[in-house]
Parts: sequence; structure tokens; C-alpha cells
Amino acid sequence: MRGVGLVITLALPLALGAAAKDPLAGRVAGKPVNCIDTSTVGSGPIIVDNKTILYQRGSRTWKTSPIGACPALRPLTTLIMIRYGSQLCRNDRFRVLEPGVSIPSAFCRFDAFTPYDRVKK
Repeated sequence: MRGVGLVITLALPLALGAAAKDPLAGRVAGKPVNCIDTSTVGSGPIIVDNKTILYQRGSRTWKTSPIGACPALRPLTTLIMIRYGSQLCRNDRFRVLEPGVSIPSAFCRFDAFTPYDRVKK
């Protein structure tokens, strides 16, 4: 049985410029997986919009979405994740905390994680 952990992570804003328009530009999608090892992702999540959450490590970017609607999810919010063990998995729950608000949103769930790698030239 996996241990339960609560992780509060600040979502990072996207850098201005071309990456802000399409953070996956120049990358190729791989086969989606159900879990990613949290030691393989760098800093916290990058929330692009209410349907896109990115995790980055080196040349690989993992893309996930909430399953169903998660209306409070937007850039510059904080994710409060319920993690089981050292992996972040599909169907793991998270809540969203908006700046200046002390009560988090209802629970949302992660969908599968799709790896995106830079195109080799």
C-alpha cells in the first residue's frame, strides 16, 4: 500500500515570448502513461490554462489535464495535490487555491500524462 502525502505546489507562470504561445512547440508527443515519478519532474507545475498542466525536466515535458471540469484551474494558482507514494498518477486528486483566497476549490483529478520530447535536429 502506498503512503499518502499532501503536497502544496505553487504553479509557475509561463515565460513571456514564444513559449507562452505554445509551450510544446518543437516537441513530439509520446505514448501517454498513467504515472510519472515525482523525482523525474523539475520544479512545480506550469498551468497553461484550465485544461493544461505541464511538468518539466530537462528536455522532456509532461502534459496532463484535469478529468472533467476544474473551473478554478488557471495560471498563477496553487495546486494542493494528494499524492500516494513517490508517483503522481492518473486519478490522483488535487485542489486549486486562488491567490488571496484561503479556501481551496473542490477536488479535481489528473488525467494521463503524455511525454513531449524536443525534436532532434
